[in-house]
Amino acid sequence: MEKKKKSISVNRAWIYVLVGGGLEIVWATGFKYEEIPSLVVLIALLVSFDLLTRGATVIPIGTVYAVFVGIGTIGTTVVEGIMEGGILPLKAGVILFLLLCIIGLKTTSKGGKA
Repeated sequence: MEKKKKSISVNRAWIYVLVGGGLEIVWATGFKYEEIPSLVVLIALLVSFDLLTRGATVIPIGTVYAVFVGIGTIGTTVVEGIMEGGILPLKAGVILFLLLCIIGLKTTSKGGKA
């Protein structure tokens, strides 16, 4: 007998993508800063990609990946700014623009497979 796989809701898929993007900040930052233990980096890496793939079962993969990477980019840039003492105004402007684009992708996504 074949087991039917339970589908997740669009909202749950977005939660997976957002949490996965947050975990991307952890593992990407962990590659640069020794303050984050290697085991934490490894776990964050594996869980983030698992959540990415789960979200992509409901939301179009291009949207999922763009949001996932955008969150990671914004987050690691902010962490780097905190750790190293600041972010240049132009860089902050570009990051804010990227954030607006991510929000735009989320609000315009239909949530179905393309």
